Amino acid sequence: MEFRKAGWRTRLKRYALAVDSWLDAGLWGAGRRVGEIYERIRSQADRLTVTGPRRLAAEFASEGLNIGIVGALFVLILALPAFRIGNEEALKSQVLAVTFLDRYGNAIGHRGARHDDSLKLEEMPDHLLKAVIATEDRRFYDHFGIDIIGTFRALTVNARASGVVQGGSSLTQQLAKNLFLSNERSLDRKIKEAFLALWLEARLSKSEILKLYLDRAYMGGGTFGVAAAAEYYFGKSVKDVSLAEAAMLAGLFKAPTKYAPHVNLPAARARANDVLNAMVDAGFMTAGQVDSAKRNPATPVDRKRESSPDYYLDWAFDQVKELAEEGKLGSDRVLTVKTPHDSAIQQRADEAVEAILRQHGPTYRVKQAATVVMDPDGAVRAIVGGRDYGASQFNRATASQRQPGSSFKPYVYATALSAGLYRPNTIVTDRPVCIGNWCPKNYGGSFSGSMPLYVALAKSINSIPVQMSIAIGRATGETHEARAAAIGRKKIVAMGHAMGLTTPLTDTVSLPIGAAEVTVIDQAAGYAVFVNGGKRAKPYAALDIHNSQGELIYNHGRDEPEPQQVLTTQVVQDMNFMLSKVPTEGTGRRAALDGVVTAGKSGTTNGYKDAWYVGFSGNLVEAVWFGNDDSSETANLTGGALPAMTFKEIMQFAHQGLELKPIPGVPVDPKAVTVAKANGTTPDPLGAGMPGAGHMPRQSFEVLSAVGALFKTVEPSRSASRPVQVGIREVSGLETRLR
Repeated sequence: MEFRKAGWRTRLKRYALAVDSWLDAGLWGAGRRVGEIYERIRSQADRLTVTGPRRLAAEFASEGLNIGIVGALFVLILALPAFRIGNEEALKSQVLAVTFLDRYGNAIGHRGARHDDSLKLEEMPDHLLKAVIATEDRRFYDHFGIDIIGTFRALTVNARASGVVQGGSSLTQQLAKNLFLSNERSLDRKIKEAFLALWLEARLSKSEILKLYLDRAYMGGGTFGVAAAAEYYFGKSVKDVSLAEAAMLAGLFKAPTKYAPHVNLPAARARANDVLNAMVDAGFMTAGQVDSAKRNPATPVDRKRESSPDYYLDWAFDQVKELAEEGKLGSDRVLTVKTPHDSAIQQRADEAVEAILRQHGPTYRVKQAATVVMDPDGAVRAIVGGRDYGASQFNRATASQRQPGSSFKPYVYATALSAGLYRPNTIVTDRPVCIGNWCPKNYGGSFSGSMPLYVALAKSINSIPVQMSIAIGRATGETHEARAAAIGRKKIVAMGHAMGLTTPLTDTVSLPIGAAEVTVIDQAAGYAVFVNGGKRAKPYAALDIHNSQGELIYNHGRDEPEPQQVLTTQVVQDMNFMLSKVPTEGTGRRAALDGVVTAGKSGTTNGYKDAWYVGFSGNLVEAVWFGNDDSSETANLTGGALPAMTFKEIMQFAHQGLELKPIPGVPVDPKAVTVAKANGTTPDPLGAGMPGAGHMPRQSFEVLSAVGALFKTVEPSRSASRPVQVGIREVSGLETRLR
């Protein structure tokens, strides 16, 4: 055995030595071959070795290649975001263009783009094309998308002027910005713009790029493209514009709002003169050829602002854009939207707000107001976002967040009633109550003792909502008063949001008496829940939407989900019973309508900064706010004063000719039915009537509106030369409506 073991050890050693020898020999042979290869490479390299000036050039070329490779990779990284943005669909897309109709199918305005790209480039006047190229990019046909010479020239001019005097972007770069980017001034945008310009040049011909630019550039007045701008500013086809008109259109590309002729005609004419000079400098025309255009500048058609529900249209356009972003409207960008807008109520609301502010505003030191009128299901009939849209386009009805004061209390009461803690006849006690160091006080500074709950709401007692918040929290088992109040406030916030308030509703100890901020339109939506039987009423502006082919692509009743039930029938009836006492026995007596049962709630904030009245009948809901944009204090203005007066002025008018509907839980007043019948009512197919101007019935208002529309269609020149003739069809239609 020992001999065998010794034999195996000997053989293993021999094998190990053999493997070691093989590895050594292999490595040595490999090293020798690598050395031979290296010597051959060095020998060849020695033949390429240069000295003197040639070596310097070779070193520069080598380093340049390295830097070029690194630079190319860096440029590729910069280009990737632009390549992701660029796509063929964007070249075909259009800006959203919407025509709005009222509830009866009459056009009330436009928003978005007035767009027309139906003309071919060859059909446009040669002098228009020359004016655009001379002004925007004289080297358009010579560069590859980025005008290096033009950019360097612009940088030089701007450096000498110590400011931005001349732009360096080529026409292709401007098109890239219009199609894919925003107007943000940043290095990132300029980089993307440059790469997108190269992308466009690689895919489109120069003529196609110029055509897209002429079709997609914003030209002021809501118009996009020279064809739409020619129609809007001069009332003619772009094929027929004169040299002077072409120069004025070309001048709009630089600053469409600043040089829009319907806004600032002198500036537009001065800019057109610069364009004519540029055409001469570029060699496109002679001084003699443009002299006539200078001496006879273009005159746009009269675009004086007609009466238009601008605040309503702004909000409605935002609604349509949301539907488009949600993918509910397909790919068509030219839309016709039928809205629930009521032109008569809108006009009355505008007039009422302005009249009351003019008459009483100086006394109360209040300068602004806003109101929203809607149907119980959320269909918005009228919006007044301020007293003068021309002076301020800020929509105080939909965008401004203000403290609601006591008009917030119905949300607190609804939460407490939903918890089963109170009924309208529950006896409550107005007494001092404090949460920490905060102790609410009433308007008069005193406490009224015990009373039924409906009286507390009618008289707007402040301690009761705070006590309610504590009771709601204690119903969950919390015994600590401050923690119970916090729990109660969270439930109140949840109820407010469920009923339609969309603002955050900041949780503070004073939230139950209206310290959180809300919007006017949200207030109207929240109170609509009381009218429609407890369902959430989301405000909406689109009944039907048709595309450019006339196809119905959206219907609110068909395409929107059923509204959520947020209050029980019993809670709705109890709340309405209590709120109906406000205009008859409480703080809203100036809001009471003649012959129409209503309910509502006034609201006034600390320092008299905000004054509210939100109310409703069985047919309509309205929220009214008065205050100042800078939140300065008014002269003791309360919700029961001007807001209540405005509510009555508008709603009294709006209910003329209506078939009155009852408020759930509120007994019908026989006198109201008598008044409604006396007004010559006929049911409105959409649920409410169209009141007329002043106190005229709805039918008379419609007839007069139709007559006015007919006269507006008559050409001034024709009417001056011979009597106006109205067609038999129009007269027949009027006779039918008169009957």
